[in-house]
Amino acid sequence: MASGSAVSDPSLNGGSSTPDENEYPSGFPQSICDEVPKEKYLCSNCNNVLNKARQTVCGHRYCLACVNWLDHQSQCEYALIPCNIGCGIMVQRKSLATHLDRGCPNNKTTCPSCAGVLTPRELQKHVCPNSGDKKTTKTDKRQKNNHPGSSKKKEPCIFSEVGCPFKGNTDKLKEHESCSHVGHLQLLLDVTRALQRTLNSPPERGHHESPDLLQPGQCGASLTSQSEGEIETDGGDPGVSDKALSLHDDQAELAVGQQLDILQQRVQVMENIISALNREVEKTQFSVVVLERDDYNSQQLIQHLETKVAEQQQRLVGKDIHITSLQQCISAQQDVSYDGTFLWRLCDVSQRLREAASGQKISQYSSAFYTARYGFKVCMRLYLNGDGVGKGTHISLFFVIMKGEYDPILPWPFRYKVTFFLIDQNQREHVIDAFRPDLSSASFHRPTSDMNVASGCPLFFPLGKLRSPKHAYCKDDTIYIKCVVDTST
Repeated sequence: MASGSAVSDPSLNGGSSTPDENEYPSGFPQSICDEVPKEKYLCSNCNNVLNKARQTVCGHRYCLACVNWLDHQSQCEYALIPCNIGCGIMVQRKSLATHLDRGCPNNKTTCPSCAGVLTPRELQKHVCPNSGDKKTTKTDKRQKNNHPGSSKKKEPCIFSEVGCPFKGNTDKLKEHESCSHVGHLQLLLDVTRALQRTLNSPPERGHHESPDLLQPGQCGASLTSQSEGEIETDGGDPGVSDKALSLHDDQAELAVGQQLDILQQRVQVMENIISALNREVEKTQFSVVVLERDDYNSQQLIQHLETKVAEQQQRLVGKDIHITSLQQCISAQQDVSYDGTFLWRLCDVSQRLREAASGQKISQYSSAFYTARYGFKVCMRLYLNGDGVGKGTHISLFFVIMKGEYDPILPWPFRYKVTFFLIDQNQREHVIDAFRPDLSSASFHRPTSDMNVASGCPLFFPLGKLRSPKHAYCKDDTIYIKCVVDTST
């Protein structure tokens, strides 16, 4: 794990594994807890209480900000790292190669001919007195071949040594390097694999060993340029050439080893990132399951509520019917008379006559009224087109005794005189007809159903005289019929 290695060796991050307080928000101070928190609740980097905790594949726990900072430190080109051959000097990661080539006091090489101890740069320019004047280095040849205007050419990518073909100015190089991490890592991986295959099956030493070693990934030239240890000779002792090649191999292995360490660190960082992403995916999947369950519960609740709404709508319809019935009852109660006298007003007489003649509605009842406050409950029944002997020629009017609330305490049979009036609205000549009950008729006995059989005047008034011009029995399509029950006799 990259972050774990950064914690265990502070020197890899420039001497301190904890970023400055102003650079990032670290964990919560331990003072926020009443008791000393357990180690599993502490960040392995800042040693504070975990803030947005993250766990690596090896089990260490870090604050989110600490993980991000450690990841950055493991890749930052400006992070201070110690010289990898033990000189003790801290250098920026991007300057390590320059330090090894120019300034590291421990990076010394012995000339195989004169046994002189030289730095790599000194060795490049070294003309050994024991090897003759014919020896020249590749560096000298390159310097001789350099054209004065070559500095104006586009600079190659820093990964050109491992096969990257990109060239461009400074801005293009920065953009390329920031966008091509994956490609560069693949080039480094190819070099590492080729080197491992070569080391696992080393060929016999000879002048063609170096090309076989550097063949994979087209990176042989880069390793030669980095080590600057391969020396061309036009002649001389073969033993000296073997020593030079051995020196070149050692330096090439050192450079590849450094690249391998960097690659391993980055791979470990990627593993940590993948582990964190896997946890986020698991959380997201769990959230999706929870949302699906909530959605199912919501759908069930919606169906239940829809059923309830349908039931309430049915109840509302029943309530409306009941309210209409109550309104009719209230209206009827307002028209109730308790003195045995009732005036019935009938509107739309023409329409009612047509309905009676066609048989749609041959009769109609008046509202109920009472002969006294606690007396008989009665009403009138009107046949506008006649009934019985008066059908088609007369208006028939009958008296009906209804089942009432006070029937048990009333004297039966009904024996009071009943008088009908058809009102002349000009107040000239009212039509009057009266009768006395037949005490033997069941129509005047105590009702056993809602109402008794009607009894009265089948020939109450001729239909032909209803619209007589001399009288106003029907005026504005309205007639008035009055009933009087004489309870005094």
